[in-house]
Amino acid sequence: MDGVFTTACPRNCYSTCGLRVEVAGGRLRALESHPANHATSNGLCLKGLSYIERVYDPERLLHPLERERTGSFRRISWDRALERIATELAATRARRGPRSVLFYAGSGTKGLLNGVAPAFWRLFGGCTTTYGDLCWPAGLEATRLSLGDNLHSAPWDLVNARLILLWGKNPAETNIHQMGFIEQAIEAGARLVVVDPRRTQSAEGAELVVQPRPGTDGALALGLAHLLITAGSVDRPFIAAHVHGFEAFAGLAARFPPSRVEAICDVPERVLRDLAQLVGGIAPLTICAGFGMQRYTNSAQTMRALIALLAITGNLGVPGAGWVYANLQSHVFSDPKDPLAFYPPAGDDDPIRVSVATARLGHAMREQHDPPLAVAWIERGNPVTQNPETPSVLAALRDLDFRVVTDQFLTDTAREADIVLPAKTMFEQSDVITAYWHPYIQLKAKVIEPPGEVKPESEIYWHLAHRLGIPAGEIEAALPAPGDGAVEAWLARRLGAHPGLSLERLREGPVPAPGAVEVAWADRRFPTPSGRIELWSDEARRRWGADELPTWAPPCERPGEGASAAYPLQLLTPNTKNRIHSQFGNLPSIRALDPAPRLQLSAVDAAARGIVDGDRVRVFNDRGSLELAAALDGSLRPGCVVAHNGWWLAEGGGVNLLSAARETDMGHGAAFHDNAVEVERLG
Repeated sequence: MDGVFTTACPRNCYSTCGLRVEVAGGRLRALESHPANHATSNGLCLKGLSYIERVYDPERLLHPLERERTGSFRRISWDRALERIATELAATRARRGPRSVLFYAGSGTKGLLNGVAPAFWRLFGGCTTTYGDLCWPAGLEATRLSLGDNLHSAPWDLVNARLILLWGKNPAETNIHQMGFIEQAIEAGARLVVVDPRRTQSAEGAELVVQPRPGTDGALALGLAHLLITAGSVDRPFIAAHVHGFEAFAGLAARFPPSRVEAICDVPERVLRDLAQLVGGIAPLTICAGFGMQRYTNSAQTMRALIALLAITGNLGVPGAGWVYANLQSHVFSDPKDPLAFYPPAGDDDPIRVSVATARLGHAMREQHDPPLAVAWIERGNPVTQNPETPSVLAALRDLDFRVVTDQFLTDTAREADIVLPAKTMFEQSDVITAYWHPYIQLKAKVIEPPGEVKPESEIYWHLAHRLGIPAGEIEAALPAPGDGAVEAWLARRLGAHPGLSLERLREGPVPAPGAVEVAWADRRFPTPSGRIELWSDEARRRWGADELPTWAPPCERPGEGASAAYPLQLLTPNTKNRIHSQFGNLPSIRALDPAPRLQLSAVDAAARGIVDGDRVRVFNDRGSLELAAALDGSLRPGCVVAHNGWWLAEGGGVNLLSAARETDMGHGAAFHDNAVEVERLG
């Protein structure tokens, strides 16, 4: 297998990079970006560069493990692991029914072969699984309600923008390839504005940085709309032809004059007017919205208000203009129209019960009845660390009779398992992957053999199905058999339904999805009920009980107010360039650059608490506490503190010890950032 191969990164990341991988002596030797993926051809990120280290890390799990009574783990054979799992599953099914098994899958790895998992559980007779998502569903639903679908222009179209508004997004760390297009646009004369409570690296080239109070972005957007409408800086012909509900929206915006917006957002009126002058006077305008901004209890309505700014100024459907949030054009293997269903039911008689809210995982697990949960199977995720309200997740897992976790490392969640199964890396089994920022479909090619006794997840399911006595014909129809040839045949069948897609073509490099467009909405056809951009949405009321207009309401939890009176600071838990959620941070090369979790706070808030840089501090609320080193940040908005998510409990991190298990206003997302805390110096 030595040579140079085309593959792609399957992580839950905007870029979904195309890669060229050199293999020599059966081992990975080098990685570089693939030139045919025009979205990611300018190089790999820090995490991509660490992949070789990840594959060969001495802490990687290479054999099945079993928990002993002491709580430690011992190595066992695959025969022992599969036999125990099959015995436990069969006994639980006989005693309580198949829906007493929870199947939880995170988004740590993308790929068509992930569809094997629900196929196995249907063969088993069913299971219980989750709905909603931790990352982005409030924004997905807001976009679907407003525009009818989740797509945006090709990433390189951003070069045509003359005004770029990064609203709650930090691409310099979390979407680094987008940052390259932003820099090209600036060189061509574009202007950059950033709206974020933090002054991030992305703001270095901005001419205006607006730092609103967290959770008030919707009010800021409505205040901007008010100024644009009163100044006549709107596109009346575009509104007349393509916008539904403008007059009602204008009435809503009129309730947000600059004085009120300043009081709500703590943004000076002059800054609001400067921003309105830019938005109303420069076109084409692109708004790039981040995922973190829609992690509040008011977030979907906020995202609708941002989209409305583009609608009333006519900044949709032309090069350099638009809404950049999620581009699901490559998702041709499933229907992305409705982003809510984690596993679309096969029919009314589907044995899979979709009843556990991802955002409320711990509480929702314990609320299951008829039957209650007894067993959990967890793969591609680390919910102990990453889901809201870690204590409730731990309690729910520990209530169960039996737990299986599949992972590459002994994460916080894996440490709770009775059986831990070693998972493949991206280089050890072929798959086909889609993206959510660019339009390419790519082959994630197998280039090396799995080390140790690692088995791909599809092979684990195949063996387990046989152990459970499922008829061989049913297994053959649903699951690929072990072996590269069977897997590629399974993938080829999935590709065969889509003209222009084949394994042979994908081996040559990334392929644009059939029907993908360079400029979204250029045909001005919006698949909403009215056929227009909907500022007024009857479906928002019918489906979510929300206002038809993108009204603003304060987040559920507000620092220093009401039940949070004792907690005057807002805890933000953003992503970082050093990891993808809870992945990569355990590698020595990453740890050398980012050795320990820290709490960033402004100099103002630090001085008020007698804290200096480097002090050990306790950040806490009535849900939990966390001890970290303080890092003073002079650019951070006072009243906000920041701790990056993804640090394991075993590493001294775990920001979700402090978060509440709450859903967003629409989409069943996780409202991580409704999180009031206090900080005190230790010692």
